[in-house]
Amino acid sequence: MRKMGIGIAALATTTLLLAGCSGSSTPAESDSAPDASGVTLTIWTDENRKPAIEAAAKTFEEETGGKIELVQKNFEDIRNDFTNQVPTGEGPDITIGAHDWLGSLVEAGVVSTLDLGDVADSFSQVSRDAFTYDGQLYALPYSQETIALIQNTDLVGEDAPATWDDAIAAGRAAGVERPIVINTAGQTGDAYTMYGFQTSFGAPVFVQDSSGGYTSEVGMGGEAGNAFAQWLGANGETGTGDISTTVDYDINNELFASGKAAYTVQGPWAVEALTAQGVNIKVNPIPSAGGETAAPFVGVQGFYISSQSKNALVAQEFLTNYLATYDAQKALYEADPRIPAWTELADEVSSDPVIAGFVASSENGVPMPNIPEMGSVWDLWNAAQVQIIKGADPVGTWDKMVTDLQATLG
Repeated sequence: MRKMGIGIAALATTTLLLAGCSGSSTPAESDSAPDASGVTLTIWTDENRKPAIEAAAKTFEEETGGKIELVQKNFEDIRNDFTNQVPTGEGPDITIGAHDWLGSLVEAGVVSTLDLGDVADSFSQVSRDAFTYDGQLYALPYSQETIALIQNTDLVGEDAPATWDDAIAAGRAAGVERPIVINTAGQTGDAYTMYGFQTSFGAPVFVQDSSGGYTSEVGMGGEAGNAFAQWLGANGETGTGDISTTVDYDINNELFASGKAAYTVQGPWAVEALTAQGVNIKVNPIPSAGGETAAPFVGVQGFYISSQSKNALVAQEFLTNYLATYDAQKALYEADPRIPAWTELADEVSSDPVIAGFVASSENGVPMPNIPEMGSVWDLWNAAQVQIIKGADPVGTWDKMVTDLQATLG
């Protein structure tokens, strides 16, 4: 689907210039704070985030008399281990995790809701939406990431193209081999990367309700989905050739890095590879192909509380009064630089124009669906896009994909 991992850390040194920021560096006072003396909270974290959590844990221990036990785990193992161990009473009180785990965690009954109280507005709306399920918030967000349009400024300047056609025209005028390269994961397909263009036709993968949460109703059928499919075919291998199944992640990055392509759509994790040969870049929101705003997926990470925690009130106290502070969020950012969910900090690190571009793209974006049904989508969705890019009938192929997906979901 996509390569992730180093996040914005690949952007070299990010400036945090405002040492005297106005964000709160002291946990908020609470008249109704639970008694933490004699309580030990167990927190699962990965290696990157552990040092940042340690700082907040030390303050918590000094001020409350409680204890924090940090257990370092591989991030890839946390989801399954948490789901399996919480029902037995052996899991942690708190774990770090990704937002797209949420639906399955709720269905398994292993996470509790969380009240952010007065600090809620300190986090971006998209990060809170990402951790909301059936109208309830289930985690404290701390980071978010998305993809954006990246352009070679030596070839096409810094101005953001408003539309796909504008980008293609500018790329052709630059006289390069390819106006744009887009990773399709080769023959596998990459609907994640294509999603911004799809949403610009008004064809979301699932319909969202009035609270911003996802329903299980497939939203990419009908006229809007067919219009996207026709656009995909017109720009595919039997059309203009601007989208090709010969382009995987590494080929995509090499074509752009070598100056053979003017634009690409990638995430912050790819910036190091894209600039390795000296290309100067600008990051902008994804241009519209279908007339509406291109809304790429946003991935969010945060902290969940176990539904079986015997110290749930103390766990919430730690999250909302010790991790939901400017200093703690800054420490998390420095430990593993991704776009901060804490809006003040996101504004601050946007002094780096590359980060600012990804922040702007995330502001247009939507959370990747956190419902369990999302796991059934990728194979059918990716395969349909590959077939269309290779020249299959766009509408017939797309309609069959939607029908098959609806049947799979029941």
